[in-house]
Amino acid sequence: MTARPADRRPLGRTGLQVSPVCIGTSPLASMPALYGYEVAQERAEETIRETLRGPFNFLDTANGYGGGSAEQRIGHVLAAAGGIPPGFVLATKVDAAPDTGDFSGDRVKRSVEESLGRLGLGQVQLMYLHDPEYHLTFGEALADGGPVAAMTELQAEGVLGHLGVAGGPVRLMRDFVATGVFDVVLSHNRFTLVDRSAGPLLDAAQAGGVAFVNGAPYGGGILAKGPDAQPRYAYRPASEAVRGAVARMQGACARHGVPLAAAALQFSLREPRVTSTVVGVSEPSRIGGVCDLMAEQIPDDLWAELDSLSPEPELWLN
Repeated sequence: MTARPADRRPLGRTGLQVSPVCIGTSPLASMPALYGYEVAQERAEETIRETLRGPFNFLDTANGYGGGSAEQRIGHVLAAAGGIPPGFVLATKVDAAPDTGDFSGDRVKRSVEESLGRLGLGQVQLMYLHDPEYHLTFGEALADGGPVAAMTELQAEGVLGHLGVAGGPVRLMRDFVATGVFDVVLSHNRFTLVDRSAGPLLDAAQAGGVAFVNGAPYGGGILAKGPDAQPRYAYRPASEAVRGAVARMQGACARHGVPLAAAALQFSLREPRVTSTVVGVSEPSRIGGVCDLMAEQIPDDLWAELDSLSPEPELWLN
């Protein structure tokens, strides 16, 4: 059964209920070096207001998006709205210090304090440890006085509701899931039409009662716009094999009258082990646009053809 925007699913063992799509706010931080365009504050804030009015009840941000501008823009809208609406779930992430890369327990506490100040909140429902693979080993993350210890301390104090981990490498994310500390795991670019490497992580999360949130279903845009318009996958130049696979998928979708972006999004939405799928938006109309992609009817024979066109596992990220 096709997921509907107003559906709600259990977020693992947290007791929270979330929509099948989680609205991502990285583009709203206005990072032209990453996305190639700027997003003015009013446009960003109107997009956030449209999100609060719309059918999706799950919003994702991070301390480091735009040097904190994403959280600031969300906080401004929340202040005018009188806080987080009932039933709405807001997730953010602790980030390493942008200047030194420090990701110690003390840095985590400062990151949380910064986020709370920008958002205008006294508590965050869901806080992820963000991209630990770039800053420290698994052992360092779990060490006494380290970032995970700081997060659990803040959780015990009631500052953080639930803990999550967000990152890339599948093996590392499985190690974090196995600790039993985290209620949610977010992986990006590893469960898409052209990369299924997150399969073992999906299984581990399901077995442990941990919610799996799927980021970057479009692989950074190539699975929305096609390889001619966006020749990169997962923030780096895509291989010739991946570009060719996406081109053939785009052609197959065109023959069936289905947008490639609809197939890429619904690939994630139709997987029962995926709790929610993060879709970044950059303007208010994108909220309705996501709903339209969810409503596209995709025939079974197209799904079979897309599966046959997926690159071999040796071309997956990990």
